[in-house]
Amino acid sequence: MHEPHAPRSWFVVAAPKAAPVVATSTVLILGRIWNVNGAEHSVGNAALMVVLATGTAAAGAFASAGRAGDSVIAGTAFATSGALTLAGVAGYADGITLPLLLWAVTTVITYALAARTWRTDHRDTLTHERTTAQRREQYAHVERVEALRAGAQIQVAREGAAYAEALAAALTARAALPGFDATALTRAGLPELPAVDARMEG
Repeated sequence: MHEPHAPRSWFVVAAPKAAPVVATSTVLILGRIWNVNGAEHSVGNAALMVVLATGTAAAGAFASAGRAGDSVIAGTAFATSGALTLAGVAGYADGITLPLLLWAVTTVITYALAARTWRTDHRDTLTHERTTAQRREQYAHVERVEALRAGAQIQVAREGAAYAEALAAALTARAALPGFDATALTRAGLPELPAVDARMEG
């Protein structure tokens, strides 16, 4: 017997869906905090963020190039590049409009990329569950067949034992009849019956 899966809590289901907006919002908030603490109109800080964002984007491009490209590393690098870009703009700009616009664009792109991964994971999960259910069904069928076969063998053995017991009782009863002569039956062409030991009858 297989125990049913426990239903997952709403937090476990909702957490992956909320992760992109939480991540981009966190970067935006940190960028604005950085802006208040001296990053506004700071060319050096902006140049640093541009270099870091460009470097991680290049790393993502190299990771995704060729047949042996790693999509996980590439996705992580591109996400990091986007976060650095958003943080740089949020820290350098003097207003909130441009950072908010970039935050919205980044969030939409992040959800678009995540949705593709979610669809793939959902397909893989359904395939795994379907395969598992088919295997369980197959094993359950084999178990039922083996149980029926064992039950049939037990029934045959019981019937054989009952038949042998009844035959032995009939032979014993016939041998105990008055005037029974096993030799006369054999001369008449009937099969010879096993002799009954008088000591066993007594």
